[in-house]
Amino acid sequence: MPDFIFLMHDDAPGDGGLDWDPYLTRLRETGVYQGGSAIGRGACVKKSGGAPEPTAHISGFVRVAARDFDHARALLAGNPVFEAGGTVEIRELPLTS
Repeated sequence: MPDFIFLMHDDAPGDGGLDWDPYLTRLRETGVYQGGSAIGRGACVKKSGGAPEPTAHISGFVRVAARDFDHARALLAGNPVFEAGGTVEIRELPLTS
């Protein structure tokens, strides 16, 4: 089963009181939760030359195992950012050998 990462954007209206416990508990109980965290400040770096500013609007991530993209999208039900009207970016992670 491929892994997907949900990148939470910080554009949910009034998202200061989001309760993550029920959502993460459900993902753990169904066996799809692979990890996640809030994302703090950072920097973009390059070996030479100027680097762009880091993406400022991504505030956290959740990694899940899902059958396919549609299954991953269905796992957004209950995601506090998604339910509050915010943006969640879904990306498939390539399989590694």
